Parts: sequence; structure tokens; C-alpha cells
Amino acid sequence: MYCKTGLVFEARDLFDEMPERNAVSWATMISGYASQELADEAFELFKLMRHEEKGKNENEFVFTSVLSALTCYMLVNTGRQVHSLAMKNGLVCIVSVANALVTMYVKCGSLEDALKTFELSGNKNSITWSAMVTGFAQFGDSDKALKLFYDMHQSGELPSEFTLVGVINACSDACAIVEGRQMHGYSLKLGYELQLYVLSALVDMYAKCGSIVDARKGFECIQQPDVVLWTSIITGYVQNGDYEGALNLYGKMQLGGVIPNDLTMASVLKACSNLAALDQGKQMHAGIIKYNFSLEIPIGSALSAMYAKCGSLDDGYRIFWRMPARDVISWNAMISGLSQNGRGNEGLELFEKMCLEGTKPDNVTFVNLLSACSHMGLVDRGWVYFKMMFDEFNIAPTVEHYACMVDILSRAGKLHEAKEFIESATVDHGLCLWRILLAASKNHRDYDLGAYAGEKLMELGSLESSAYVLLSSIYTALGKWEDVERVRGMMKARGVTKEPGCSWIELKSLTHVFVVGDNMHPQIDEIRLGLKLLTKLMKDEGYQPLLDSLPPETISDDLKGII
Repeated sequence: MYCKTGLVFEARDLFDEMPERNAVSWATMISGYASQELADEAFELFKLMRHEEKGKNENEFVFTSVLSALTCYMLVNTGRQVHSLAMKNGLVCIVSVANALVTMYVKCGSLEDALKTFELSGNKNSITWSAMVTGFAQFGDSDKALKLFYDMHQSGELPSEFTLVGVINACSDACAIVEGRQMHGYSLKLGYELQLYVLSALVDMYAKCGSIVDARKGFECIQQPDVVLWTSIITGYVQNGDYEGALNLYGKMQLGGVIPNDLTMASVLKACSNLAALDQGKQMHAGIIKYNFSLEIPIGSALSAMYAKCGSLDDGYRIFWRMPARDVISWNAMISGLSQNGRGNEGLELFEKMCLEGTKPDNVTFVNLLSACSHMGLVDRGWVYFKMMFDEFNIAPTVEHYACMVDILSRAGKLHEAKEFIESATVDHGLCLWRILLAASKNHRDYDLGAYAGEKLMELGSLESSAYVLLSSIYTALGKWEDVERVRGMMKARGVTKEPGCSWIELKSLTHVFVVGDNMHPQIDEIRLGLKLLTKLMKDEGYQPLLDSLPPETISDDLKGII
């Protein structure tokens, strides 16, 4: 009774007063320690039993009890000793002992030992299979988890709901949506779909695999979702770019009286960051204080990143330096925020402090550094960081780093050097680098080079409308009307349509959204009046519109008036 209610020290006092003890009393006391994660006490009691009982009472119940206490890597050698003793006593052929051994090795992170024990086990049941499948899934080897589940199915062993949760989690980590849907169907067949653990795993799987509609359907089936499930669905919305949907869900979670955890707050803060919604971000900050969260990772990182991305750099800096520990993600967020808000030099200085603190940069760090160099026109400094990646930190440049270098060279007007750099690139960059060079050539009016970059994009089958529009405008500037018609015809034949531009601004807690050609805004007349006033001020300052990129027939009187 005392052990089951968690009062293990009271149970031990009573245990020590017992005049005689049998296997049940020893197993119960050891199991009580195990349930409270007191591994040392459990193993010491096991050794005491062996000393006092002289080999008696060493049955399968005692062994499964002591094995259940061994749940971390530091105890794996202790587990191996117990395993050897179980083999000596001929107990490993008992299913419950074999299951306990497999589970012990999995929890201790020794998957190799777990797999050997699993393969040598003659009698496997759903618990044995579940332990192995879950172990591979938890330690990131999703392919092996799925393969093992297939073998289990072939053997005729029906999975438990816990096995299904393990394999669904493996599908989540591998973004294996096809296999995930198969597991969903299988859970329906076995009658497990409405089981809370299975349904929660399905929601998480669909969210991580980008199928938000399916995730939301599963989520709506749960009458009282807990904080873990709320966090899964909110994180799914954030990962799939529906930041407003994530904030709406968080509001519903609050109305439901569910208290968020640190992962919930980190996801919501990321949504605020990507929307540049400073007011909502400050509300989340207030919530962090209300719920007494510390500024440790991940909340500290997410909060400093939110302030930095929303342009409130001083607040971001304060949070950043108040964090008890900073990981590379925290440093990256702050460096990025500084470079994006016109304080690139401070971002580069922060990188030096990062290295002095002993934090090793990653590939994202160098994307941020190269981006800062691009905005400040630091070509030579950019080359230093680009070469430093591999020479000092053994980080192979990716297409993002190549794109930053092309941008650095292009912004500095070194377009032909950028072209040579692209053609010497050792990574598969697809359309990315030529797209940057095309836009830069247009801005610098190097139309011949722009035409060269644009035709490269046409050869690669670009489906982005901006490439066709830019190339068409370049040929217009060159007076090559046949090429203009050819590019437009190619655009139409490939089914490429121009997406309307969209922007938004937040004023007094209200977000105003503007789309090209949209006249639905309630203050559209005031907006047009403001634009006319701005246009007059621009003309008074000597602004001359660039009409050379537009075909003459498209320049209407109305367009001239607006420009």
C-alpha cells in the first residue's frame, strides 16, 4: 500500500521490521523504489536480498522490478550485470524478464544491446515489439522502427495501442505521411483510433507532416485536449506557415483554461515573430511572467528572437543577456535581428563574443553573417566568412551560403564576378542563384547579363512569375519586342500566373492588409488621398519614374498619373 501511494520511505521502515521476507515483499519494495526513480536504492536493496537470502527468492518478479529501475545511460553497466545474473539463473527465457531487459536497454540508450536481446528472445509479445519499435523511434532511427513494425505485422503479432503510438511517432519524425496514413487506417481497423494516446500521436504526425486539415480533424475529435495536444496542433500551424491560425488556437486554449508549457509559448512567440506582431508578442511576454516561466531555452531564445524580428532590438538585447545560458539558436536569432534592422556591425561583433564564449557556430550563423555583410556592402569580409566556414569549423557551404555570396557581389555591382561564382558553384543550386543575378542585373541596368541570367531560368523551367516579368522588362528596355512576346508566350504556355502583391501594417492593435487591385479597405479614399500627397512630394523632390522597363502600350494615362 505504501509503495503504491509513493510513500517508499515509510514502506521501507515497515519492510525492515518484517521478521520474515519472501520474494513478493522483496519485489514489492524494489518496485516501489523504481516507481519513484530511486535507482540506487532499488539496486542496493537487490544486492541486500542476494546477500541475506543466499540465492533464494531470485525469481522473475524480483528481476523485472530491479530492471525497471534502470532507466538512464549511466546505469547501463548495472543493467548488464543484472542481465548476466538472469542468464545464470535461467530466467531470460521468461517473457516478462526478456521484455524488462529490452525495455531497460532502450531506456538506457543502448539500442544495440536491446536489439541483440530482442533477437535472442524466443517468445516475443506485443510488449517486446513495442519496446523495440518505440526505442528506435525515440532515438531518431525512424526507418528501423518502421521496418521492425513491418516484421511484427508479418509475424502475426497484433500491436497494442502503445506500439501504434511508437510507430506513428516514427512516421512523424520521418515526415512519412503515406506510412502515417496507413497507421491511421490500421488503428481504425483495430479499434484504437479514439484511444487518447493514439489520437494524440496521429494529430502530432499530421501536423509535423504538413497535413494541417487532417491534424485539425483529429484534434476536434478530442473533447478535452491537454496541453501536449494543444502544443502539437499550435506548433503544426506555425511550422506550416499559418501564424494567424496558431494565435487563434492559442486564444481558444486560453479560453479553455489550459495552462501553456514552455514549448507552447516558444511556438506562439515564433508565430508573433513571423507576423512582426509586436503587440501580441508583448502579450505573450506578459503571459510568460504570469505563468512564472524562466528565460531558459527555449523560451528565452524565442522571446529575444521575437523582439529582434519585430525591430525592438533593445528589448531583445535585454532578454538575450538575461538568459542563464545561450545556445547557438539564441545567438543566431540575435545576430539575425541586428543585421536585419540596420545594425549589422553589432551583429558581427556579437559573433566574436559568441566564439569567445565557446559556442560553436552552425550553418545558420554564417547565413546571418553573410546577410549582414550583404546589407553593409562588405565584400571582402563576406569572402572571409565564406572561407572560414569550412577552414575553421568544417561546415560545408550550402545553397543558402552561395546565395548570400551572390547577393553580396551583386549589391556591390560586381555582376560578372557573381556570374563566374555561380558557374563555379559545387552545389546543386537550381534556380536560386540565377534569380538573384537576374534581379541585380535589372537594378544595375546590365541588361545583357540580365538576359543571360533570365534565359538560364527559362532553360531550367522556372515557374516563378517574377522571373518572367523581369526578363520581359529587360527585353523591353533593350527594345527586343519579339523576345518580349516569346517570354510572355512561354509564361502562358507553362501556366505561370503573377501572384498579387500583399502587405500589412499593425496600428493600434488592428492589422490592415493591402492587396494589389483591392478596393475593399474601409478607408480606401483616405489612402488614395495620402498616396496622391506623397506622389506630389516625390515629384517636388525631383523624382523621375523609370518607365523604360514597361512596353509603351502598357503605359496608360492613368498609370502615368499614379506614377
